[in-house]
Amino acid sequence: MGPSKPERAADPYRVMLVDDSAVIRGLFARTLESDPEIEIVASVSDGQMAVSTLEKNLGKIEVIVLDIEMPRMDGLTALPKLIEADRDIAVVMASTLTERNADISLRALALGAKDYIPKPSSTRELSGADAFKRELTAKVKAFGNNRRTRRGERLPGKRLFSAERRAAPAASAAPIAARTAAPAAAGGAIALRPAGRELPQVIAVGSSTGGPQALFKFLGDLPKTLRLPILLTQHMPPTFTTILAEHIKRSTGWECVEATDGMPVVPGRVHLARGDHHMRVTGTPASAVIKLDQGPPENFCRPAVDPMLRSIVEVWGGRALAVILTGMGHDGQKGCSGLVEAGGTVVAQDEATSVVWGMPGAVARAGLCTAVLPLGDIAAWVQKQTMRRAA
Repeated sequence: MGPSKPERAADPYRVMLVDDSAVIRGLFARTLESDPEIEIVASVSDGQMAVSTLEKNLGKIEVIVLDIEMPRMDGLTALPKLIEADRDIAVVMASTLTERNADISLRALALGAKDYIPKPSSTRELSGADAFKRELTAKVKAFGNNRRTRRGERLPGKRLFSAERRAAPAASAAPIAARTAAPAAAGGAIALRPAGRELPQVIAVGSSTGGPQALFKFLGDLPKTLRLPILLTQHMPPTFTTILAEHIKRSTGWECVEATDGMPVVPGRVHLARGDHHMRVTGTPASAVIKLDQGPPENFCRPAVDPMLRSIVEVWGGRALAVILTGMGHDGQKGCSGLVEAGGTVVAQDEATSVVWGMPGAVARAGLCTAVLPLGDIAAWVQKQTMRRAA
């Protein structure tokens, strides 16, 4: 007798799987339904069937895991049709790790997909891919929660992600120097702190879920006259970071390079952490050099934001400004804490404009931010910080 299924939550998150492989759909279904807060309500083999199924079950499907390569109608063709049928639907693109699929996944985000997940290239790899299974489950629950929060609907079971929603966004975008930096109580206002005394000489950016689109907006708004080096860690696998660097360069006008070991840190350039490698810096502010390593994942991530921030503090001390954008989890919180202790400055994206207010919410609730801002206001604020008089 096989293992018994977990008792389902009273109102689980409802998911549709779309993949031309019945084997893959079966593996996805077993992975997701091992969590009692998730239920698979539909499983279909192509985009056309997905659109038809969604139209017949409006309001009954909350999250769609959508394959890219399928017969009759592929995922990229189906995506806008699914969003047209239900503008609140959360679509997660699933694809294998190829350059073509990485490019398509990033294009899908521009068309309205909430996120992507790179799936292992074979059923054997997929069966044993614990990190993939954990990521898939977490994303489905996060996006299901977001949809219900926006609609004011009841959340299922243990409400695992509700803690990210209890803290209210900052009431004002302006720094509030008079407040303490103590963590905000659940449901209370976010405590802000004064900016660091020294002018920033480097900008560090951390992002995850929803990050690519947020990066395009933030970097696109940031003036090219800002001649500071930018170090960027986005949670992404290999191949995807190669394509992301190209997309950033094309869409924002910034020079963006996927970092290599020993690469010098150059003002006016965006240095993107390579997938599956932590990115750190060594040396002095005038001659900083990038070091890549495959040390243990931090916060289940490699690359992770915390190692980057720790190394930046070692090189620049308090002359650093950290920007924490949308993402699940709390990667970056410890690094920002060290940066603030050294005299640096932190700004976080607000809850209303974040796809998931995990990473920015963690630094905001910990009282580490000088400002918590809508995405569209962050670039102008960063520019002002680099131009103000040092205290």
